[in-house]
Amino acid sequence: MKRGLYLVTPDQNDTGHLLALTEAALRGGAVCVQYRHKTASESLRQEQAKALRALTREHDVALIINDDAALARAVEADGVHLGRDDGDIAALRAVLGENFLIGASCYNDFGRAQRAALAGASYVAFGAMFASATKPEAVAASLDLVTRAKAELALPVACIGGITVDNAPILVAAGADWLAVITDIYAARDPQAQAARFAALYS
Repeated sequence: MKRGLYLVTPDQNDTGHLLALTEAALRGGAVCVQYRHKTASESLRQEQAKALRALTREHDVALIINDDAALARAVEADGVHLGRDDGDIAALRAVLGENFLIGASCYNDFGRAQRAALAGASYVAFGAMFASATKPEAVAASLDLVTRAKAELALPVACIGGITVDNAPILVAAGADWLAVITDIYAARDPQAQAARFAALYS
């Protein structure tokens, strides 16, 4: 997976609208999509995940499912992203194989990142790097976590939380491989152009 913009979907019930915005961002250069919808019904999650699977295949980018390994397997996604209480990385790795992507939310905890790496995570994620409207209660993560992870862990690093195209350059300079973004893309006037601005940070 190339370095760059890692899209995270908002809680959007209109599947057609979600796909249109996501496709625009993919045309702009997003390198990955994580499907995340915390309030959707099971049937809606199935519908949207399947539709995003088809879309990401068209654009040759990875689809990651947030928190739900069963859904990831059902739609043949490329991976799953796990939070604190969403499953055991080592157990999933044993079942899903070496090529399946497993991301781990590490918040502001470097020890958690170390344990995730040892358990077989494909990448670690830190955040919130900035104040986040999506998760206003999220703990703050320091830039030092990114630079330390790049120095000590043999894994890609994602950053999340309040990231905009204006504050992202310091994360890229620190070594962030992926910038996980929701609002600054999905609420943008022109998601394709905004995604292109993120992509340009890695060019």
